[in-house]
Amino acid sequence: MQWKDVSQKEVLRYLGYGRQEADEAVKNLVSECIGEILNQCHCKHVYKRFHCTIEQHSIMFENVVIESKNLSKNLSECEQMILFAATLGPQPDILLKKYSRLDMSKAVVMQAAAAAIIEEYCDQCQKQIEKELEQEQLYLRPRFSPGYGDFQLKHQKDMILLLDCPRKIGLTLTDSLLLAPSKSVTAVMGISKKNKHCHIKGCEACENRNCTFRRDG
Repeated sequence: MQWKDVSQKEVLRYLGYGRQEADEAVKNLVSECIGEILNQCHCKHVYKRFHCTIEQHSIMFENVVIESKNLSKNLSECEQMILFAATLGPQPDILLKKYSRLDMSKAVVMQAAAAAIIEEYCDQCQKQIEKELEQEQLYLRPRFSPGYGDFQLKHQKDMILLLDCPRKIGLTLTDSLLLAPSKSVTAVMGISKKNKHCHIKGCEACENRNCTFRRDG
């Protein structure tokens, strides 16, 4: 991933600026943090397709059953889905720990920069998956991660296991069901025969508030 791929505006959004304009000192610090993380992180991802069955609020695939009204709505009309995982590797965690001791202001910006970078990396991966599916006239739904709505974090265990994440990308799970390294993502993406023109960044970035598949209902 290159520096130009990461939006400074997105980092500022994570920092809570919204429509408020950041001063030059903050912008410079954001640029510095983005550069430092990109110079040291090692982005990796893995994904796998599965056939799935949706019944009521249950999603079934392999030997896994997920009870989630939100996810079943998002996967409506999908007969296949993708399990996806991505990580920036351990270095961002090391940097965050370092600056938490030395410079808390920089640590806060570093946290926001790392969040923006992992999301941008996931977007890039998703675009590539979309291109592959287009050859089969299939379409991808936006990412839906454990912890959204009623999609319980406990299902990270199933995803980590089925994707063989520890071996393939060095991604593991703590006893409290948090991803390690922390700047990582697991997600489900539905595969549909119908093009719903879903925004790659998901429901938060989409203006269609009446969409049947919105994760917030």
